[in-house]
Amino acid sequence: MPGLLLGDEAPNFEAETTQGRIRFHDFLGDSWGILFSHPRDFTPVCTTELGRAAKLATEFSKRNVKMIALSIDSVQDHLSWSKDINAYNGEQPEEKLPFPIIADANRELAVKLGMLDPDERDKDGMPLTARVVFVFGPDKKLKLSILYPATTGRNFDEILRVVDSLQLTAYKKVATPVDWKPGDSVMVVPTLPDEEAKKLFPKGVFTKDLPSGKKYLRYTPQPE
Repeated sequence: MPGLLLGDEAPNFEAETTQGRIRFHDFLGDSWGILFSHPRDFTPVCTTELGRAAKLATEFSKRNVKMIALSIDSVQDHLSWSKDINAYNGEQPEEKLPFPIIADANRELAVKLGMLDPDERDKDGMPLTARVVFVFGPDKKLKLSILYPATTGRNFDEILRVVDSLQLTAYKKVATPVDWKPGDSVMVVPTLPDEEAKKLFPKGVFTKDLPSGKKYLRYTPQPE
């Protein structure tokens, strides 16, 4: 099945959305971007997901991340569904969300990006889109992909945490360990020599002693 691999450039597709027609690269501009797909409008799990995404839109914007959703229904359906999403969030039932939703009724884009879930089908037997998350960097290249089945809702707080990690590690020679959260210590990348690490991280580099005697667990406070 066609799809995107890490490091691939995002296709510069054109699409109709709830905020007008877009060309994807122009939409992203110099920002980071998140493209996340949904099986269908007016469905329970999707409504909770877009509701949470809308709640977190300001946090993503602070990180220079543009969000855009995709579902295999029409723009008019998306606009009508947006009222339900806003009502679910306890807001006025308006047609506007803080991000556009792509209309992919013929599934062309979902097929091109490898988003279809073969196990989940609509009443006509057509496959639905899975719950895909693509994170693109300012260079338009894929930095992360997450694939969930249609039956499992995503954790958008985790997606926000992942963006924090991607942005930090894109500009600093560090990696984030298991369960890392912003403000926690990070790990010095293995390719960085000790002497250079000491210069790059003036707050200190701390090594954990291990039975192997190898000094590869090197921690430092999160750099600014």
